[in-house]
Amino acid sequence: MDFRQLKYFYEVAKQNSITKASQTLHISQPALSKMIKGLEEELGMPLILRSNKVSELTDAGQVVYEYAQRIISQVNEMHTTLNDMTHLARGEINIGVPPIVGSLYFPKVMANFHRLYPNIKINITEYGAARVVKSVEEGEFEMGVAVLPVNEEVFSIHPIVYDELKLLVHPEHRFAERDTVHLKELNGEDFIFYSEEFALYEIMRKKFIQQGFEPKILFKSSQWDFMSEMVAANLGISILPDSICRRTDQKNIKIIKLVPVSPWNLALITKKEKYISIAGRTFIDFMVASMTL
Repeated sequence: MDFRQLKYFYEVAKQNSITKASQTLHISQPALSKMIKGLEEELGMPLILRSNKVSELTDAGQVVYEYAQRIISQVNEMHTTLNDMTHLARGEINIGVPPIVGSLYFPKVMANFHRLYPNIKINITEYGAARVVKSVEEGEFEMGVAVLPVNEEVFSIHPIVYDELKLLVHPEHRFAERDTVHLKELNGEDFIFYSEEFALYEIMRKKFIQQGFEPKILFKSSQWDFMSEMVAANLGISILPDSICRRTDQKNIKIIKLVPVSPWNLALITKKEKYISIAGRTFIDFMVASMTL
């Protein structure tokens, strides 16, 4: 039994006539009769009583008609849903985003995306960037926002933010009047640092080790506003992306350029060779166009 047989039988039953059904289906009466007979033979019982050009259903025919009606309805709904997805009338995206990134960059862009595609549902989970990368690789998320670099053999990378890290100190700190500070000069300083789950933790720790020292970490936090407030209270120094530095209380904080320059670049990542939904691909294109202008 195939779908076409059910569709043709359904039309005959609905029209109560092979003649009318053949006209609706644009198929000859002999061909339609042969199709119905083949279905009856496959099921092993008559479905239609043929008399006076009227096609009445047997009890078995009534059962098949009811099932055919539901099956055809489901197939039509499937086609409608797929068509809607193609034209982005609906869809769903699962994305992992580091908390700092989500609050800093996403609200306005997400609002614009929602206005254009109101029926696409976006599920956002906040993880540290390192965990986002792992979760995308393991398939928990369709995509995620990661701090570059990531393994280009594993992930497709779509850059969205180009930034650099800056040093934050209290106005009374010995570096407060400096325009630039070299990383090696930070040996022995008390750091307000990131939690281990954040990519910046390992990125900056490696940079300090390359300069010959392990950073002296006084406090760890996952909240940039708390980190900057600790600096403003003269409890230590911190390093944050420039875009975040500009949001801090600059009356009580000095922002200084680091040497060598430490980039903080973000990208949407997806796992290579994994199918990305139409909604997902549209979201990536929109984010890249909106955030790299």
